Amino acid sequence: MNMKNLKRILKKHSGRRSGKVTVRHQGGRSKRFLREVDFKRDKIDVWGTVEVIEYDPNRNARLALVLYEDGERRYILCPDGVEVGSKVIASENAPIEVGNTLAMRIIPVGAQIHNLEVRPGKGGQMVKSAGSVAAVFGKEDDWVLVKLPSGEIRRFDPKARATIGQVGNIEAKNRIFKKAGTKRNMGIRPSVRGTAMHPNAHPHGGGEGRSGVGMKYPKTVYGRKAVGKTRIKNKYSDKMIVQRRGKK
Repeated sequence: MNMKNLKRILKKHSGRRSGKVTVRHQGGRSKRFLREVDFKRDKIDVWGTVEVIEYDPNRNARLALVLYEDGERRYILCPDGVEVGSKVIASENAPIEVGNTLAMRIIPVGAQIHNLEVRPGKGGQMVKSAGSVAAVFGKEDDWVLVKLPSGEIRRFDPKARATIGQVGNIEAKNRIFKKAGTKRNMGIRPSVRGTAMHPNAHPHGGGEGRSGVGMKYPKTVYGRKAVGKTRIKNKYSDKMIVQRRGKK
């Protein structure tokens, strides 16, 4: 398969929609390619060999370029322990080894996993950043219980798939940005404290001298509360949560 099919120029939007800023503190980044990552891992029962491990400017995890036996190449998230020459497969009969993708009903309790599907067949949506890992916590009735990196325990459909192992580049969180220009090249613009603004620009602004927030609750620039329980009420996935994060 032509490598050009796996990459395309990622268009810059700089946090704007129709010319209006919709996401603050974005803009001015370097040119990037968007690599098509196979989060679905839907090439079933075909062994693949890792050809190369690549840096991806759009995420802190590394990507592994896999050459499958039928000649197709795909990018996958590179798990910790996978090297050039490693073999990976997505299959119901796959061995429980790092890099292989299986349905959660097959994965044993205690196994480390990443790239979890929320709905079977949709592709991995959770636990995809560098160094992150979840664990199969248990199995009950028609559900598989998974402990997420946040400490939350959540139910998953047994047919939903996940990949064995921990996402690689574990040291990403320890990276030191030695100069402001690094962040600017990444497309991250400076952020100003709300208390340093004038009152028309931010709810925290105004007052004589360094007067602090000056109101009962910290608020976002749009006036919404930025403290306490900010999770969306009655979210569709609330019924899947067995134990909230931060609770013993």
